[in-house]
Amino acid sequence: MATSLPRAPVWLFDLDNTLHDASHAIFPAISANMNTYIARVLSQNGETATQAMINAARVGYWKRYGATLLGMMRHHQVCPADFLRQTHDIGPLAELLRFERGLGRLLRRLPGRKILLTNAPNSYSTEIVRRLKLHNHFSHHVAIEHMHVHRQLRPKPSKLMLRRLLRKHGVAAQRCILVEDTLANLRTARQLGLRTVWVTQYLRVSDPIGTAPLPRTLKCPGYVNVKVKSVRQLPARLSRLR
Repeated sequence: MATSLPRAPVWLFDLDNTLHDASHAIFPAISANMNTYIARVLSQNGETATQAMINAARVGYWKRYGATLLGMMRHHQVCPADFLRQTHDIGPLAELLRFERGLGRLLRRLPGRKILLTNAPNSYSTEIVRRLKLHNHFSHHVAIEHMHVHRQLRPKPSKLMLRRLLRKHGVAAQRCILVEDTLANLRTARQLGLRTVWVTQYLRVSDPIGTAPLPRTLKCPGYVNVKVKSVRQLPARLSRLR
């Protein structure tokens, strides 16, 4: 009796600090824009926002909601499209982008469909992927604008969003592999039954304002199936993701 071959996985790839080095120049530029935006919002009542107030809002909302944007929306009625547009207005990306060569060949070597899943806005992530020459390798591109559930924005690490994504593409969680640099997103995915890959080479700080240094040794949590320095190591680790 013939045995059926295992079905190919569906890969969910993060973008920033997974497929390129956002920490090098892009994240600092976005961070500066975000501080300016938050300062303007917090200063609307006539009181000038201090750097401590700005940092407290960014880190506090990030820890509480998984994304600073959600806190700004819920507590300050910020328009998400305006926030994303202004914070990601960082000039010519070619001057800021740093990445490894051979990413296209890497994606071709991995069996199965690839979906880009990023909390970055669509215009920014589309331009990054185009400059990386990876746009033909992804069957779908899911940016933060596409992460609405019941008319509410639900970016990673939202379980509701991930479940909706799986239903939309008709794929079981057990067939999916999330490739990410952010542990909170990997933890949620593993709880839903996805396999997880933690990419570490571009990590420099452990908080969104760049003040908390990483520990010298990045210990691999139990909810991470495979830890790699670079996505280029994925083909060699496929057997551990079966």
